[in-house]
Amino acid sequence: MKDCKNYSLLRHNTFGIDAQCQRFLEYADEAEACQVAGVLRELTSPYIIIGGGSNLLLTRDFDGIVVHSAIRGIEQQGDGRIRCGSGEVWDDVVAWCVAHQLYGAENLSLIPGDVGASAVQNIGAYGVEVKDLIVGVEAVEIATGRLCSFSNADCQYGYRDSRFKHAWKNQYLITHVVYQLSTAFQPVLDYGNIRTALAEKKIDEVSAQALRDTIIDIRNQKLPDPAVLGNAGSFFMNPIVSREQYELLAKEYPQMPHYFIDDDHEKIPAGWLIEQCGWKGKSQGRAGVHDRQALVLVNRGGATGNEIVALCETIQRDVQQRFGIAIHPEVNVI
Repeated sequence: MKDCKNYSLLRHNTFGIDAQCQRFLEYADEAEACQVAGVLRELTSPYIIIGGGSNLLLTRDFDGIVVHSAIRGIEQQGDGRIRCGSGEVWDDVVAWCVAHQLYGAENLSLIPGDVGASAVQNIGAYGVEVKDLIVGVEAVEIATGRLCSFSNADCQYGYRDSRFKHAWKNQYLITHVVYQLSTAFQPVLDYGNIRTALAEKKIDEVSAQALRDTIIDIRNQKLPDPAVLGNAGSFFMNPIVSREQYELLAKEYPQMPHYFIDDDHEKIPAGWLIEQCGWKGKSQGRAGVHDRQALVLVNRGGATGNEIVALCETIQRDVQQRFGIAIHPEVNVI
């Protein structure tokens, strides 16, 4: 078990903010997770559980304990089912699946973060959500130290949401996630500009590797490299609005992109709303909006977490005033 005092979190957040925590605990197997749970039970210090830091915005030093999983490994259980350590890099799992002819995760390529966070956040992109692949989550209950297993239904997944973000927040240390992939390739192509990108590459018969490569190319064109420009990928969730509100907006903005949810709801891209408010490529102090994707807030160099929060709040206000739509961060602000 890794146990460090006054630990810098610079390497643990993709916004590139050099905040410290009072203590850093990292577990590399289930036994160590139980040890960490014991430490957390004994102390009164506040604590947070993090993954790869790609969904984290630090606004201050954390006067408490930060917990991180370093459990690695991908175990094939047969019939397309795999069990992954919560500390595995998510995109490495997608690459492994494609290489082993296991399908369904291709559209989730290059999403930053760890396996454990995928089960908390219900990551999604290009018409696919990880909740449709997760069949089980294994964890250590902090209050008791016992090993627990949860089904997909137990986790109550929603759009970028799960029980781990609310009722179960900071109650469990995730050790493994079990995914059910398919042995038959059935590509999801009708979201965003996937078909256009494939056509530009002159790809007629799509393979899983070709789809993964195309998704990676699309994301690289739109999203900055955190090693060059600090960011947490998509900062805001795409809002889901009522059918009535959508139809009123569509009359005023007939070019507005949208995605059908059900008979009563439509999803509107937050990036489009932000761009219409004139924020694409603009800055507020040392924090800014990426010039190729308005959904991405960036650290232009030396920005504090509070500067990024201030930019977020300004954008939220502008979108609300123009469209009557509330947009919310999917990034965790500490």
